[in-house]
Amino acid sequence: MTMSTHRLAERTIPRDSGWDVIVAGGGPAGCAAATAAAREGARTLLLEATSALGGMGTSGLVPWFCGYSDGKRVIARGLAEHVRRTCIEQTPHLRRLPESHGLRRSPSIDPELLKRIYDDMVTEAGATVRFNTQVCAVEMADASTVDAVIAAGKAGLSAFSAGVYVDCTGDADVATWAGADVQKGDEKGNLQPATHCFIIGNVDEYALRTGPQVHFYDPESPIHKAVRSEKYPFIIELHSCNREIGPGTYGFNTGHVFDVDNTDPVTVSEALIHGRRMAAQYRDALAEFLPAYANSFLVATGSLLGIRETRRILGNYVLTIDDYHARRSFPDEICRNAYGIDVHSSKENALAASRMTLDQIKERNRKQVRSYKPGESMGVPYRCLTSPALSNVLVAGRAISTDRQTNGSVRIMACCINTGEAAGIAAARAAADGQVHNVDTDALRARLLEKGAYLP
Repeated sequence: MTMSTHRLAERTIPRDSGWDVIVAGGGPAGCAAATAAAREGARTLLLEATSALGGMGTSGLVPWFCGYSDGKRVIARGLAEHVRRTCIEQTPHLRRLPESHGLRRSPSIDPELLKRIYDDMVTEAGATVRFNTQVCAVEMADASTVDAVIAAGKAGLSAFSAGVYVDCTGDADVATWAGADVQKGDEKGNLQPATHCFIIGNVDEYALRTGPQVHFYDPESPIHKAVRSEKYPFIIELHSCNREIGPGTYGFNTGHVFDVDNTDPVTVSEALIHGRRMAAQYRDALAEFLPAYANSFLVATGSLLGIRETRRILGNYVLTIDDYHARRSFPDEICRNAYGIDVHSSKENALAASRMTLDQIKERNRKQVRSYKPGESMGVPYRCLTSPALSNVLVAGRAISTDRQTNGSVRIMACCINTGEAAGIAAARAAADGQVHNVDTDALRARLLEKGAYLP
């Protein structure tokens, strides 16, 4: 494909400057940031590219929350705890479980329910949501200060300005366009594969309880048979996880889509087509090899790809694998995190794993990282949310400042909600002077504690 350049004609577009805080991206981090900022009294606008809040848990169909617990207690609290508890209270099969049950600590996700939970959380706090509005550029007042974000929608291009901007795009779009230093993937630029999540309905639950399981750790899993079968050319490796999200209905975080970069719309477009074909083959393979799925049907595929990795800012502090191993605490930490290092392999490694025995796979996984013991966690400092190059931009969610391995831990949704809540409070406090580096982190931590955060 040949690309050239085009100079835009000078034009005047509408400018909306009635905001203290603008949040770009309405995933878990963005919903928390907008809620927290508005709750602090800031005039807050949330710009979301799709027609629903929630990102990976709703439009992406990721079927459950990860990272809420340290093995002893729930540590993702504050707004994250509000989301978790509301999910449980309004999901009958979770509500019936005892409080100590693992499925209550990492609940399944009914995507339609979760959309409403985020809608209510954000709007009841007083934030304004603008759907189908894609942030596509920034305008700078000077080298370190964002003057406005440019967004595209059905009304054309518009400019939106505020005192502080919170980048919750997942890809650090706003920070990157504003001039922040970023890293992307590994040292060669390789990215983790995506997953195109999907939902299968009309599953025979009794047959599923009494027969083989879908997860590849079960030696009788149909995934092993599907990989070996020539009938399903899109099923080439073993990654397979699923969770009950309703009666006879299961959400699947299964299969990898390789060679996709969420900042490159060409690869994303190709991956979505590939992922839909792959999901159909998984349904057919399950129906062939697992009696519980004989009469099942493919309900939906995600309207967003499950993206694990793109850009990470190089912030005022880079959280590293050494910090993870040390279970390190920080004077400015704004949450704790205990999720494992979850960096998905390249296509070559995934194909190699499909030829390994289950014991070999388990031993390889055990050696990859020293797992936390129950009750252990690490801190995430406020400095991971700030770029030294930008005075009025905060970053929350999976694009915060970490090395690649540690990003595999903090990128999960529970931690994203926590970093979003902290960013929202900080943004509200910095809105008057536009200086996110001057936020009093002791006062920020005190406010987070007032709102239920876990900061031991």
